[in-house]
Amino acid sequence: MTFTAALVAASTAYAHFDVPVWAWIAFVGFVVAIIATDILVVHRGPRELSLRTAALESGVWLTMGLAFALVVLAWHGGRAAGEYLSGYLIEESLSVDNVFVWAVILTFFAVPLAYRFRVLFWGIAGALVLRALFILGGVALVNRFEFVLYGFGAFLLYTAWRIGRHDEAEVHPDRNLAMRAVRRLVPSTAEYDGQRLFTVKDGRRLATPLFAVVVMVAATDVLFAVDSIPAVIAVSREQFIVVSSNAMALLGLRSLYFCLQGMAGRFRYLNVGLGVILAFVGTKMIVETADVVHVPTWASLAVITATLLTAVSFSARADRHDGRNDGGPIEELVERSLEHEQGDDG
Repeated sequence: MTFTAALVAASTAYAHFDVPVWAWIAFVGFVVAIIATDILVVHRGPRELSLRTAALESGVWLTMGLAFALVVLAWHGGRAAGEYLSGYLIEESLSVDNVFVWAVILTFFAVPLAYRFRVLFWGIAGALVLRALFILGGVALVNRFEFVLYGFGAFLLYTAWRIGRHDEAEVHPDRNLAMRAVRRLVPSTAEYDGQRLFTVKDGRRLATPLFAVVVMVAATDVLFAVDSIPAVIAVSREQFIVVSSNAMALLGLRSLYFCLQGMAGRFRYLNVGLGVILAFVGTKMIVETADVVHVPTWASLAVITATLLTAVSFSARADRHDGRNDGGPIEELVERSLEHEQGDDG
């Protein structure tokens, strides 16, 4: 098989369809509408989100994300729907790390619990825009230069090894480049003013600490997307599928944060599961680019789902065996933040 024939065979192995402008506008409008409803109606004022409410809302967002696959199914068939589900599950599982990083950031800045939902809203809104640009550029690059996939595949294998060993860099909010840029370029105050990102003090318009937190949430999300976006591109080359699966996964992360904050130590085998998933999609990307074998979409979906369920199941079983639920260092940080806030109230 010639190289050109191999490229044609590889491209036809994935869903490919023309997305009219009106479809992009409709999807963006849908995302904006549900975000606006969430922030203007459901969460209009500052309030703490209880675990029960967070779990209920996470279920709603998860159902919405999975149900969108039915739209893709009716629109472009089973292959496209399978690619969407694979991308959605990959992004949703890899985003768990983002949640724990946000816990560190929000605790470091002692953001009151009542303001955290609004902070995550603006941070994720910014991340949606940045990710969309990142994805559109990445997919266009792959479609134009197929050999880039070898580099993506190798990077995913390295990331799988790093995550599997739990050898990830520590988060230092005070050393973050985005944080330094905000402090240098934007006149700021060290005092909160409710949920406002900007306030007026002595006639000057200043950014509150919440603005810096929003910038950091968006920046760290894009940083973490460096490995998740190539992973999604490994299961689909269609821009609309990659963008929509990322967007639908991101939308539910605010509620997921309130469900999972302080529970980092309770998913002890999740990093191993994520490592297996990244190793699988990285290998898949390399062997398919080399035209060795093509892994069907249904097989990719089955491997990803089975790996996630196995990791969560073994983690839960290990916790029951130990008879305890250690929350890990992030839970201790959150608890210290709560004590600090209660001390201020007193």
